[in-house]
Amino acid sequence: MEERVNDSTTNVYDYGYAMDENMSETDLRDVLRCPSTNLPFSHIYLPMLYFFMFFIGVSGNIFVIWVMCTKRKSSRLVDTFVINLALADLVFVLTLPLWAVSAAQKHNWAFGEGMCKLSSYIIAVNRFSNIFFLTCMGIDRYLAVVRMLDSRYLRRSQCIQITCGVVWVSSFTLATPSLVFRKTTQVGEATFCLEDEESILFQVLSLVTLFLTFVLPISIILFCYGSILIQLQHHNGVGGARTEDRRRHSVKMVFTIIVAFVVSWLPFNFFKSVLITSQLQEMELSCRVAAFLARGLILSSSLAFLNSCANPVIYMLLDHHFKHSARILCYGCMSEQQGHVLSFPSPSSFSDSISWLTFPRSRSRGFLFTAFVGDPPG
Repeated sequence: MEERVNDSTTNVYDYGYAMDENMSETDLRDVLRCPSTNLPFSHIYLPMLYFFMFFIGVSGNIFVIWVMCTKRKSSRLVDTFVINLALADLVFVLTLPLWAVSAAQKHNWAFGEGMCKLSSYIIAVNRFSNIFFLTCMGIDRYLAVVRMLDSRYLRRSQCIQITCGVVWVSSFTLATPSLVFRKTTQVGEATFCLEDEESILFQVLSLVTLFLTFVLPISIILFCYGSILIQLQHHNGVGGARTEDRRRHSVKMVFTIIVAFVVSWLPFNFFKSVLITSQLQEMELSCRVAAFLARGLILSSSLAFLNSCANPVIYMLLDHHFKHSARILCYGCMSEQQGHVLSFPSPSSFSDSISWLTFPRSRSRGFLFTAFVGDPPG
């Protein structure tokens, strides 16, 4: 039988344990009980990683929003979801400096319980909205490629506005457990921002969250892309070479973004589901297993957060339409002092035209963070 340490007076800092924003009181007790549960030098590399993600995420997502909002004449239907996705990532990465400072102080939380709840709530909103918008992108590609004739009404501007609004409202609502079950916990002279896992309700809600943010949407996405691949295989060349190329490019881009999300979030969901299951069954984990799960949760959390700054990189590397528009926009800014008026050509794209966001002077009356999307071309 592996020896367990039960000295409750042990200082959590002695182990160099990196408690991240997904840490709970149960995990903290494992740290105090098991001296092998540690991540050496985490107070050095975690802040560096968080600040790196902050700078890349802020600059990258602002650039994406700027380009997408400016290039209205050559916009595409899928850009609606891209902009909303970038907005969700931008709001999330703005909270990373708080966690970086906390990690540098060996995870002492000095910002109060209000910021503890708020920053955790923003992370939860980002988690829901990210996968929901990615699911919408997958469904949009399915409707555009597989159900072309049957989807004209569903892909109109009003439906897109309603869809984006529903995604945001659903994300804000489903993330509320983070406001209720997050709290600051005092351990000696240190204060930590932790999840309160004393109630069975919270554990059940955590499993529901895993289902809604991973299992269900990934199943829908797999169905959509399976149908798309079958359709493209059976109707290769239908509609002309240019149309076929646009469809394939569209599928490739959205699929790459979704794969990046799955790779980023799959490890975290695995470790989180194992921990929740062990808590529901009141399993007594050995120190070795507890250390493995705790370390895995921390490292996988960092990987998941990287997803918020990965999408802009994907656009710059793979999306020729985005690169073309960004290049023209940058050239236009450099020549603006000479009074040049910027205009955009309409390069090959993978969908329709949009003009984004409901501004006060716009004719549309949509939601605050939704898009006004032009009717798909006939």
